[in-house]
Amino acid sequence: MSDFDAHEAKASRERQEADPDADVGGIAADRLRSIIERVERLEEERKALADDIKDIFAEAKSAGFEVKVIKQIIRLRKQEPAEVEEQETLLDLYRRALGM
Repeated sequence: MSDFDAHEAKASRERQEADPDADVGGIAADRLRSIIERVERLEEERKALADDIKDIFAEAKSAGFEVKVIKQIIRLRKQEPAEVEEQETLLDLYRRALGM
């Protein structure tokens, strides 16, 4: 790095420290920081929620419930009733076709 580049980098750091709201290379540093921190918080919340869901499934399993079936029911409850009925009709048709 040349003396000019080092001096320019130092001046840029000093400007940023003096005014953290200042744009750096056309980027609003505080806005960028805010966005990143919000995403990081949401990712932490998502991990906590995933851990909570895992704990609930463990509780269901210890109570004697089949977790796979519970997950299927949850998936079905998200669908429209007509869509569920159509899938069940096709499943029944396919089973009969296979002699099941």
